[in-house]
Amino acid sequence: MPMGASLVDEVTVPAPAQLKVLVPGNHLMVELLGQRDELLKLVEAAFPVTIHVRGNEITVTGEPHDAERVGRLFEELVLLLERGHELDRDGIGRTIEMLKQDQRPSEVFGTEVLRGRKPVRPKTSGQKRYVDAVATNIVTFGIGPAGTGKSYLAVALAVQALQAKEINRIILTRPAVEAGERLGFLPGDLLAKVDPYLRPLYDALYDMLEPEVVTKLMERGTIEVAPLAFMRGRTLNDSFIILDEAQNTTPEQMKMFLTRLGFGSKVVVTGDVTQIDLPEGRDRSGLLAVRDILKNIDGVEFVELGSADVVRHRIVQDIVNAYEAHQ
Repeated sequence: MPMGASLVDEVTVPAPAQLKVLVPGNHLMVELLGQRDELLKLVEAAFPVTIHVRGNEITVTGEPHDAERVGRLFEELVLLLERGHELDRDGIGRTIEMLKQDQRPSEVFGTEVLRGRKPVRPKTSGQKRYVDAVATNIVTFGIGPAGTGKSYLAVALAVQALQAKEINRIILTRPAVEAGERLGFLPGDLLAKVDPYLRPLYDALYDMLEPEVVTKLMERGTIEVAPLAFMRGRTLNDSFIILDEAQNTTPEQMKMFLTRLGFGSKVVVTGDVTQIDLPEGRDRSGLLAVRDILKNIDGVEFVELGSADVVRHRIVQDIVNAYEAHQ
């Protein structure tokens, strides 16, 4: 070996890639960056890149793969802004997570479930799968923790189907199972006693339709909200039927409910298997048993939602994760 020769071959380190994104219009640029560039800082914190802004041009510098992903992220965000979406910290965070999983946020957020008092759209890829499953199946099970939009999206889909005249009525039902309190101490007859259990379904309706419209539809029987016990012996045709809090059904109640399904109807069953309030315990939950029973039936789909699909306050997602880790 010649004197002074190196034992190590010279290594060529590739230069960082530079990618430029041109944003059309100053108003889009302001919305894209956020107040005091707060949204831009979220993007910089999520990827190992450097971002420079000059006029309407964004320059991303970093490893080719990272620069390309951030470039796609800005393209998706611009597309959302052009479609009338508003960007906020939570929305940017969910968009970043989708990009990291090679998903297209514009396809998720661009799906409009309902045009009502305010537009209802999926906010996560899991919610998009749930909405698509309801559209393509006769019976859909949405299973997941609190805050994942299971009930809210189901009600929105039901209202949309009613407005499109795909069905003639909406039926919303829940089992009246006590969660640590006693029904007998509540005033009134049976309907008055179970009314608090049905309140979340009322809330969703009033969020999507004007109060007087909801009242009129309920008076006509076009929208019916009732405890699960009232479903026995009925055949429900041309209806969109939602069973909420299904983890608190027994296997017998679940069978009774599912066999109410008539012609031209669609069923959505929602539940959270971590919040079972049955006196007999988890082993008697109809929601836990039904997957094995119905898993091979065409037209039936189970959609699992997780902590990543929680769209309430950020701390709710942390709480869900903490409980899962503890269990």
